[in-house]
Amino acid sequence: MLNRFLTDARGNVAPILGLALIPIFALVGLAIDYGRANSVKADIQAALDATALGLSKEVETIAEKDLKQRATAYFTAVLNRPEIVMTDLTPKFVKNGSSFELTITGAARVPGTVSRVLGQDHFEVGGFAQVKWGIKRLEVALALDNTGSMSSQNKMGHLKTAVHSLLDTLKKAASAADSVKVAIVPFDTTVNIGTSHKHEPWFDYDSLDCNGRDRGSGCTAINWKDHWQGCVRDRTYPYDVQDDAPGSKAGTLYPVHSCGSLTRALPLANDWGALNAKVDQMQPNGMTNVTIGLVWAWHALTPGAPFTQASAPAEDLDKVIILLTDGDNTEAWNNASNSEVTSASAIDARTRLACQNIKAANIKLYTIRVVDGNATLLRNCASSPSMYYDVQQASQLNAVFEQIATNLASLRVSK
Repeated sequence: MLNRFLTDARGNVAPILGLALIPIFALVGLAIDYGRANSVKADIQAALDATALGLSKEVETIAEKDLKQRATAYFTAVLNRPEIVMTDLTPKFVKNGSSFELTITGAARVPGTVSRVLGQDHFEVGGFAQVKWGIKRLEVALALDNTGSMSSQNKMGHLKTAVHSLLDTLKKAASAADSVKVAIVPFDTTVNIGTSHKHEPWFDYDSLDCNGRDRGSGCTAINWKDHWQGCVRDRTYPYDVQDDAPGSKAGTLYPVHSCGSLTRALPLANDWGALNAKVDQMQPNGMTNVTIGLVWAWHALTPGAPFTQASAPAEDLDKVIILLTDGDNTEAWNNASNSEVTSASAIDARTRLACQNIKAANIKLYTIRVVDGNATLLRNCASSPSMYYDVQQASQLNAVFEQIATNLASLRVSK
């Protein structure tokens, strides 16, 4: 009987299975603990992201000694994991000119459960979040319709309010003195560039109608500079839709013209008082030529003559035109024949070319139609459909300009 018991193998399965269950349960427990650790890691990363984004909105006003305390308050308000022990939470804020970077690193210890049987009493997890924001150097030219139709429905009043709001937003976004500059280009069928350049060889004075509109004023081909008020019309094709410097090629001269009440353009500036004052000077009068408003806004964003305040293109510099008009093209100038153009389709064709050339020059283009105007032309003129605004009521202008200003000064996030 003893011999049979010792040689019988039928009872070996149970003890072998019992011994095998020990490492199986340990491995299952270890897998569960690893899963818990990964879940905690994901929650920590989400909390770090939320902390970085939230803290970035106020970090510029927080003293360095208080930064960690504030970061901890954000983090603990988001993370609900009482079983873990945070071993590190370190915020780092770097300012470089008008650009900012906030990095937050975090680490935690997750206690083990079943895995302790294998000697793994805890797991180390962590992560980091990074936010970069600020505003690139920014040059913005506002091409603003100042024609007679802007007097209806208080369009001009609403436009002034909206531009003041945009200027205020950009001023707040300008963390460095020269990081944001704005040009204001009122237009009708002409643009008033002022008379400070009148002695330069840039002008075609034959178009100044000394014997027509200005008859009796004493204006002649010799003394036109004494009578000229500073307005110019479209250059000879194709330079009417290009940015070539005046005088360098035939046809690049600016045809001079009488001004009426059109407000003088203000080249790029960061004098916010002067910019706001220029907006207040605008008065509605005259007919519409969108092309010339666009082209002179383009001139304002390039460093060549006659406006030389712009910077050369650079990776850290955005150039933007915001065009606003409330009507169809009605009158332009054909300098080759020294004659007016009154065909809307012919002027639209020039506007279309100007839009194409501006976008090809890597300038972002927003367009705003106020109640009236060629919607298709303006929509296609914008850099993208989202940068075209069709305003049905002038009172909506402020909201539109606020949205554009927010886009220009928006937070840029990277992780």
